Formats: sequence, structure tokens, C-alpha cells
Amino acid sequence: MPKLTKKIKPDVISQHSGANWAYSPLVREHFFKPQNLLLDDPETERFDCMGIVGSPACGDMMRIWLSVDAPRDRISEFKWRTFGCASAIATTSMLSVMVTEKGGMSIRKALTILPQDIVRRLGGLPDRKIHCSVLGDKGLRAALNDWFKKTGQFERIVTDGAKVLDPHTKVTEADIETAVLEGAQTLTEVQERTKVGIGYPECIPAVEELIRFYQEKYFGTDASHS
Repeated sequence: MPKLTKKIKPDVISQHSGANWAYSPLVREHFFKPQNLLLDDPETERFDCMGIVGSPACGDMMRIWLSVDAPRDRISEFKWRTFGCASAIATTSMLSVMVTEKGGMSIRKALTILPQDIVRRLGGLPDRKIHCSVLGDKGLRAALNDWFKKTGQFERIVTDGAKVLDPHTKVTEADIETAVLEGAQTLTEVQERTKVGIGYPECIPAVEELIRFYQEKYFGTDASHS
């Protein structure tokens, strides 16, 4: 007689299509009790670097703060905040555990983490929720890029296929977008955050155009003239 398997009650059922999916116990655990979640903005010098991915325009934005053990080139602390579904929260929570467990992960290894690595540690995700696992590793790379820039390790910056504006500092169009989202309004303010164009002034016209574009995109047509 074939062995009977216990049918798992779905966590979500679409009222329109009837489609359903169930989360693993580990996904539920990290959703209801997320690890390393930071609800309030930290003091300026609390962490060594910060990464931001997403945008307020679409409603999905994540911030990741890291403390780095520089002599060992390891991540010692990983805090994060985002708004999203159970899968997005659970994957970021699990990522924070993966990066800080066993004394902290080396930066080299952290840069190789893929979304499927996080999903595997969670015991899987419903197929239609796999896309929710990509925000965390992108945020992690953004934070590490911030660390590389602050410490002059420009050769280690990961560009993720974005167009590079400044070949000296490897600042990309995405970096300009992030700077504007964080409040930079002028070329000087963007340069303070990214170092773009300081040693390669040829890119400054393109940078200024991007600043205007992102200000209008996110804050309205009058933002660049305020």
C-alpha cells in the first residue's frame, strides 16, 4: 500500500484564480520573528556602511546596515529594514543570519551569495514568490559597495551590469539614483556621497543630467529648482 503524505494547508489562496501556496515552517518563523530587523534609523556613526535598493516610487525599498571587521575582512553585523510580503521579509532575515553566523562571513564569500542560496536555507519558496528573494542580496552588495568606496577599495566595487559613469571610482547610474533618493540635490552633494567625477570630470555633464532626471522622477518637476 503506498505511503500517504500529509497534505499541507495552504497559507494563501487567491480569491480570483483559486491558486494557492504554502510556506515552509522556516519561512514562517523568519516572517513572524525576523532576525536582525532594525525599526528605527541608527545614529550616523553606528554602522560602517549602508546600502539601499528599490525606490519609493514603486513602494519596495530596503535598507541594509553593516558593521565590518576590517582586519579580518569580514561582516560582523547585519541590520535591515524593508516593507514587503512574507517571502521578502523571511529571505532578508535569513540572509542576515547567513552573513553573521559563525563569527561573520568574509566579504569575498558574501559577494557570491545568490538568491537561490537563501531560498535553499529557508527550505524553499513557492515558485511565484521566488522573485521576492532578490532584494536582499542586491542590498547587501550595495552596502558592501558603500564600504569599498569609503575605504578606497574601488577595484572591488560590484556594478551588477549598471552603466559605469566614472571608470576611476566605478560609480554607476544606479549610484546616482541612490544618492538622489537619499537626499542629495546638487552635484557637490552627490560627489560627497559617491566621489563621482572628482578624478574624471568628463562624466560631470552626464551626472548633472541624471541628478535632474531622478529629482523629477521621484520628487516632482520643481525639485531640481528648489
